[in-house]
Amino acid sequence: MMGSKSYTLKIELILSARMDMTVNLEQILGTVELLLHNQSPAHDFQHILRVYRNAEMISKKEEGADLDIVLAAALLHDLVVYPKGSTKTINSADESAEIAKKILSEYKWYPAEKIEKVVDVIRIHSYSKKLTPSTLEGKILQDADRLDAIGAIGIARTFSVGGSENRSLYNPKDPFCESDRKLDDTRWTLDHIKKKLLILKNSMYTKTAKEIAEQRTDFIESFLKQLRTEILYRGSGQQ
Repeated sequence: MMGSKSYTLKIELILSARMDMTVNLEQILGTVELLLHNQSPAHDFQHILRVYRNAEMISKKEEGADLDIVLAAALLHDLVVYPKGSTKTINSADESAEIAKKILSEYKWYPAEKIEKVVDVIRIHSYSKKLTPSTLEGKILQDADRLDAIGAIGIARTFSVGGSENRSLYNPKDPFCESDRKLDDTRWTLDHIKKKLLILKNSMYTKTAKEIAEQRTDFIESFLKQLRTEILYRGSGQQ
């Protein structure tokens, strides 16, 4: 059973957007929580809540986005998540979009004319598909989702995925890929930080997300600096 603090957080997240919306999201929230029960930590219900929070914050600062679309898409964007090592990973967004369409179609209170827009926003959000959104709502969801892939939470999620895939933390001969070897994040988790996390800030669309991404990327750089010290420590005051 969920604790009262977590329950209160969920209600606050939904109510905070209510004045700018025409729909009620509690029912969607409950459905998503059930569907993501026991999902892997990197893409669990807490990830959904963080992306929702990011999307709401960006929408209110940028202005002009339809919150009915943005926030419904944020709640439904990761209903299907295949393991990173799976060849099906690229299908996750499309399959999530199809399930989202079925869910929203069952809710008579959700505007029918907005369902396809939510579906499109979810389909295009995937990083691996490298698609460029044409709408503000699509840009906001991409930004909101990618912000959760960087900073402290991004580092935590990266090592969580690495553990689930049984990858080594880093290449023992060249932890920070400073030789001529190619980055290989299928074997070394630390390679993924350099291959993806450090460059994600360059893919943000909104001014709000760009500013936050810069701050979170600075944190990753600080983490790597400390990690270098610990990995290469020789005990003689020299690294």
